[in-house]
Amino acid sequence: MKNVLIFAGTLEGRILSRYCVKNDLNTYVSVATDYGKKLLCDIPGLNILSQRMDSEKMSEFIKEKDIDLVVDATHPYAKEVTANIKKACENQGKKYLRFLRKNEDFSGDFVEVDSVKQAAMYLKDKTGNILLTTGSKELKEYTIIPDYKERVFARVLSTVTSAKEAGELGFEGKNLICMQGPFSKEMNVALINMTNAKYLVTKESGRAGGFEEKIDACLETGCKVILVGRSNIDEGLSLEEVKKEICHFFNITPKRNITVLGIGMGNMDNMTVEAQKACKDADLIIGAGRMVENLKIYEKPVFISYKPQEISDYIKEHSEYEYIVVAMSGDVGFYSGTKKLLDFLSEYEVKVLSGISSVVYFASKLQFSWDDAYLASIHGRNENVISAIKNNYKVFSLLGGKDCVKEFAQKLIKYNLSDVTVYVGENLSYENERITKAKPNELLSGEFDALCVVFVINESAKNSVITHGIADEEFIRGKVPMTKEEVRSISLSKLRLTRDSVIYDVGAGTGSVSIEMAKVAREGMVYSIEKKAEALDLIRQNQEKMGVTNLERIEGLAPEAMEDLPVPTHAFIGGSSGNMKEIFALLLKKNPNIRIVVNAIALETVSETLECLKEFEVVDEDIVSVAVGKSKSIGRYHMMMGENPIYIISCTGNGK
Repeated sequence: MKNVLIFAGTLEGRILSRYCVKNDLNTYVSVATDYGKKLLCDIPGLNILSQRMDSEKMSEFIKEKDIDLVVDATHPYAKEVTANIKKACENQGKKYLRFLRKNEDFSGDFVEVDSVKQAAMYLKDKTGNILLTTGSKELKEYTIIPDYKERVFARVLSTVTSAKEAGELGFEGKNLICMQGPFSKEMNVALINMTNAKYLVTKESGRAGGFEEKIDACLETGCKVILVGRSNIDEGLSLEEVKKEICHFFNITPKRNITVLGIGMGNMDNMTVEAQKACKDADLIIGAGRMVENLKIYEKPVFISYKPQEISDYIKEHSEYEYIVVAMSGDVGFYSGTKKLLDFLSEYEVKVLSGISSVVYFASKLQFSWDDAYLASIHGRNENVISAIKNNYKVFSLLGGKDCVKEFAQKLIKYNLSDVTVYVGENLSYENERITKAKPNELLSGEFDALCVVFVINESAKNSVITHGIADEEFIRGKVPMTKEEVRSISLSKLRLTRDSVIYDVGAGTGSVSIEMAKVAREGMVYSIEKKAEALDLIRQNQEKMGVTNLERIEGLAPEAMEDLPVPTHAFIGGSSGNMKEIFALLLKKNPNIRIVVNAIALETVSETLECLKEFEVVDEDIVSVAVGKSKSIGRYHMMMGENPIYIISCTGNGK
């Protein structure tokens, strides 16, 4: 059994008691009063002692309970108790840890003294009311102040013992204030004003003891601070350092509570109440520099990082932190790094709290609905947002990077989207928030923030065609052969594309099939492989005309031109230049499950393809012969004109 004894005279003593019990340590905690015991009763499994002990009794208790480690978390001014604890540990040869609150630096009108007695001596000859916040034990020292019963106000703990001690010294009625702290600045201001205090006496009790709130109240009201100093108090460890020492001593891995938190736009007014509470309760806040800067108001230890591996490693190395908040921008479910981060935190108990996303905030600012918007992001990622704008009336996207708005506007113009309306949102939720409404060409000369968002309204998208089947006349032709509309439609149906397919178009020609495939696989990528410069230029022209960005032109002869490309899921072969066997071999090597569709006019090409079906491990073979006749007007008659017959051959790799 691992036994720990905590002397808890402070809020941090109670925190340490809860921490030890949570981590399965047999924990004894000693407090001096029944009131102190009452504050600990909500911690299940804690062994509580509410009695005063000298060093001899402490030593006997440590021996009797076979205590391994002793933590002194008594009040910083409890010098005698600390001396007794140290002596008992020395007698029993046990490890001793001293928790001590950090000294606070502050500015203002104050007088520093070494003791309560010196504070009383200083105030003896002063006029004006006095508010005492140093407890009940040393109230007797203040009785030397003339008229102390009328002009000295004592704030003590709300216990029978404290009230009795104060009453016996003459502090009663309106001059005795029995309350449990720590207190807010507003409460201290109210008490100073109520008592009309010119002086406030306090010990330096640290942030957890409400010291800062007292000082701020005095600065606001003009009340002078009499500070009982701590210059002669021993050195000690911080709360985090004590936790870390406990884990190291007992060789335990602490149980952690981790909250992945969406903080919204950045302005703290936009954080949810739940998020604010999580930050307030945290021992540590982790996040990118921009987010951590926004959360500095919570005055917590921080670790600046957005990388999942770094975050995971830091949490493992710092066992002293029990309640950890990992701050994410916006909402954790909207283009957030949360999904990847959770994989690295799988060994912990993790709570995920949503925040207000940029799309929700920006839509409300514009008085838009966003339930009918296409949501996208090109901040640190590739997405075919141009295709989305072509086909959707309303598109929201995250942008990112230097000159991101200018580059976005240039792309809109390049792909014939000059008539759309763009709303740009910068520094959303901050005082320097700016919203700009403009046409793409009007955005070229403006200066915008590196992190911003856009809503794009495309009126012409309302009637856009959502199926494949672009008319042949829509393509720029030149002298390069083109796969006709009807054949493209059948070939695309045989390919069985998905929205994120990676497709090779071998012998791409004018790019008609490439563009149809790119429009279907909007979240995927098409690689148009073509050996002729004239054809590559036609592909570029058609790509820009049709507004297709998820298409990359590859100059060269297959299969060599395919070797360094990403692994394909599908391939369309419109021209093989006599290399059908080599092309099949490389495609199936890259992806044994690839789906392949071949268009063949020449019988030699049909023969080569059939040999490939026999030689290679493929399944789901299918051969279709297509003969298309299209009408041609001759006077008042319509004559059917036959196109060249096409063989459409399809198959799928069998995975071997």
